[in-house]
Amino acid sequence: MTTASNFQVPSAISRDGTNLVFTETRGSRDVMLMTLDEHRFTHPLVSTPFNEQNGAISPDGRWLAYESDESGRFEIYVRPFPAANGGVWPVSTEGGREAAWSPDGRELFYVTPQNALMSVAVEGGTTWRTDAPRKVIEGHYYFGSPTGLFNRSYDISPDGKRFLMIKSGDGSDDGSRPEIVVVQHWLDELKTLLPATR
Repeated sequence: MTTASNFQVPSAISRDGTNLVFTETRGSRDVMLMTLDEHRFTHPLVSTPFNEQNGAISPDGRWLAYESDESGRFEIYVRPFPAANGGVWPVSTEGGREAAWSPDGRELFYVTPQNALMSVAVEGGTTWRTDAPRKVIEGHYYFGSPTGLFNRSYDISPDGKRFLMIKSGDGSDDGSRPEIVVVQHWLDELKTLLPATR
């Protein structure tokens, strides 16, 4: 979709289908915007000497949540969308990545470095206001690399009442590991095991 030779990873599309948000590595990582019309106009949304990645657009199209390591570790920040230079607000307080909006836009979720899923309640309106983060889920779930660039490893159901997550082992295994068995030339083996049919 672009002609750039830089590494690019898409992360969000606006609800109206007119804009694509993606991360582009250009020395550091930047959050970029592409219009999805015949012109395919591309420009930076958040571009600093730090790494910004994995942008997520709020359902009402007013806000962009993303990860940045400007504090020395990845945290979640929010800016206006698409005019991202109109302000910036920190969301996470002790590290954060993999931001996701609830379907109604009233909550913003993210993952801590300890793999806890957090939520902040978002007040509606044109001014960014939110409550303090609260823990939603703490468990043995896979949330990808702490500096991962490949988007979220969880999702939220359309009704906002359930999460789809990858569960890690529960620690109750008997020491055995899952195995994959590969059988080569299985058709030849099948012929020796089944009687010939006429």
